[in-house]
Amino acid sequence: MVFADLVFTGGAQGGRVFLSDGARTTARAVAVADGIITAVGHDVSALIGPDTEVVDLAGGLLVPGFQDAHVHPVWGGLDMLRCDLSALATREEYLARIAEYAAEHPDDEWILGGGWQMSAFPGGTPTAADLDSVLSDRPAFLPNRDGHGAWVNSRALALAGITRDTADPADGRIERDAHGAPSGTLHEGAMGLVNRLLPTEAPERLVEALLQGQRHLHSYGVTAWQDAIVGTEYGDAGDPLPAYLSAAASGALTGRVVGSLWWDRSRGLEQIDDIAARRDAGTVGRFRARSVKIMQDGVAENFTAAMLEPYCDGHGHPREDSGISFVEPELLKEAAIRLDDLGFTLHFHAIGDRAVRECLDAVEAALVANGPRGNRHHISHIQVVHPDDIPRFRALDVTANMQMLWATLEPQMVDLTLPFLGEQRSGWQYPFGDLLRSGAALAAGSDWSVSTPNPMAAIHVAVNRRSAPTEWEGDYEPFLPEQSIDLATALAAYTAGSARVNHLDDTGTIAVGMRADLALLDRDPFEHPAEEIGLTEVRGTWVDGVRVYDSGE
Repeated sequence: MVFADLVFTGGAQGGRVFLSDGARTTARAVAVADGIITAVGHDVSALIGPDTEVVDLAGGLLVPGFQDAHVHPVWGGLDMLRCDLSALATREEYLARIAEYAAEHPDDEWILGGGWQMSAFPGGTPTAADLDSVLSDRPAFLPNRDGHGAWVNSRALALAGITRDTADPADGRIERDAHGAPSGTLHEGAMGLVNRLLPTEAPERLVEALLQGQRHLHSYGVTAWQDAIVGTEYGDAGDPLPAYLSAAASGALTGRVVGSLWWDRSRGLEQIDDIAARRDAGTVGRFRARSVKIMQDGVAENFTAAMLEPYCDGHGHPREDSGISFVEPELLKEAAIRLDDLGFTLHFHAIGDRAVRECLDAVEAALVANGPRGNRHHISHIQVVHPDDIPRFRALDVTANMQMLWATLEPQMVDLTLPFLGEQRSGWQYPFGDLLRSGAALAAGSDWSVSTPNPMAAIHVAVNRRSAPTEWEGDYEPFLPEQSIDLATALAAYTAGSARVNHLDDTGTIAVGMRADLALLDRDPFEHPAEEIGLTEVRGTWVDGVRVYDSGE
């Protein structure tokens, strides 16, 4: 008899196992040996030997480890180490924390950090004057939660040479006051005007940030993820790739990671050779660089998400602008054909309905040129999807990579999104239910540090279309409740679905022969009201049968 190293089973309080298979099967016990699941059933007691560790499910639910298909843990970790504003909510709180942080770090050349909410400021745009009131002697660069805009002070604007005469870059916008002077918020590519001046982070600092982010993800049951930007965005000197390779080589990387190599939209097809070379160098231990991230547009709140029709002015009348396609559509098709032929997974950012269509068109061009390659392309965010494009996800085998947490009414949605999308497009937002009914493959991610990496908070929204109790920002009605999906489907998207786009085919489900990447929830959310899903917490997380997080420690 070969005994198990690790057994999960219900004691007096019981507990279940969610297998995340196609039939949404459950079981009562799981056995693990040498990091591999060796038995799944209702009674594995015969496999318990003198040295077997037995974990009591204690009324909880054992699930495959969550896999975050779109996340930025190195930058999230850096934010936690810097001036972190993510736990705050008002202008006054932000200014107080910035002043406090600056006093605590008198030798820092720049004050860096971020995580502020757009809804805390009129029009979503804070001012340099506000920042100057607490920090005038040193430059500050503070991106917002979604990473599509940054708050800077007058010192930073001066160092970058940004004046009323500075033209907006093609892929961004300098926010200006009534007189045309820069007011202190930089959108999208305009962030690069300042970002290029930031001090380079030491390699060991980025490793520290990665490990900080990894601990945070493990605490939410996340065992694998796709880092959605491995490269240098907007001139940022903090490329996560060396940190991943260092941590993977040393064994400090306990999560399984797919690196999504950054497509530099200031360059063209000539960068493909460089991307392929980075892939060749980017496979060490649990890290593999096999995807390419293409950001096709911005976000709706600053009018840079690419829309098929112009934005509204907040009173139902059309504006002149319809957003920005960051990569020219014909170039996007050519890039998709080349990258698909080289075996890359295409990982698109698309918020607006035009951007979603352009990404689908690019995948279709690759399919026509190359035939089916099984590369598992996916589009993240999918905030506004034209109904005509819903069936194309399944037809083109494009996975809908959902950021489920965002599909709810909250101040930013109510004040900065709905008025400018208009009634019809507002009803096309986050169409998870329609995608499911169309047969599209679903995956899930958090986009942390944009928003919490807590999968159960996101799953709560997917089921209820209302914010989880832990993320509550106001008493709103469910947002487009016809687009909700059931709990089992949402769990499967965050496990098996994300494992599929990550090409981690020996993870994502609980079955004999699969890797023992597991998360133990403190309750069985199927046995509680749907309104309480978001209260679920993680008791423990395992990778290859080795515990990487324990809530009791």
